Amino acid sequence: MSTLKTQFNHVKNRISCSVKEFNREKGSVQLLAVSKTWPASHLRELAGFGQTAFGENYLQEALAKVEALDDLNLTWHFIGPIQSNKTRDIAKHFGWVHSIERSKIAQRLSDQRPENMANLNVCIQLNIDDEASKSGIKQVELMSLAQEIHDLHNLTLRGLMIIPAVKRDPEQQKATFKHAFDLYQQLAKKHPTVDTLSMGMSNDLELAIENGSTLVRIGSGLFGKRSTTKNTADVN
Repeated sequence: MSTLKTQFNHVKNRISCSVKEFNREKGSVQLLAVSKTWPASHLRELAGFGQTAFGENYLQEALAKVEALDDLNLTWHFIGPIQSNKTRDIAKHFGWVHSIERSKIAQRLSDQRPENMANLNVCIQLNIDDEASKSGIKQVELMSLAQEIHDLHNLTLRGLMIIPAVKRDPEQQKATFKHAFDLYQQLAKKHPTVDTLSMGMSNDLELAIENGSTLVRIGSGLFGKRSTTKNTADVN
């Protein structure tokens, strides 16, 4: 059995065990494979095991993979920061965007979504811990941006994405996740299309699932330690 197959099975088992342990509905937590910096061959191998959702941060790198893997029925999620000059390609080639934090970007994505494609599924990135170094909107801006996205014809608001601060105390981390879940529930009450809380990564997926995550973004847990070499093909 290949290393990638072993790691994939391990991650899937972690998710299924957490779903069972925390009395979540079967199938209520999805796996997004964060594949930035990894070659298309790795993604093809993972797709062979049944993984169909892949998350990418760097546009030019992602577009090369989209083309190379065009024969597969994959769903592409853009999870990195978005500059205005990149919205057209994102709108054309991705099914999901997790990192909406400005109404201008949402408007451009809607305007540039090809008419023959289904609505682009989007999540609002929330800066849950108000970190100066992190992208994402502040909590007080959430509902107004959500309404703006809701009113755009070619976007469908699906939920929230968070990248919390690293906390040594699990109780503090749990409190952050619970807070995000509360905001997600408030958003879902107002917008019926909301069904996604993109929360949890390789080191904390169990805690995220315990506290309401519906999608975990896993990179190193699947592919191993990422190369530290800077990607020069695409600078965000």
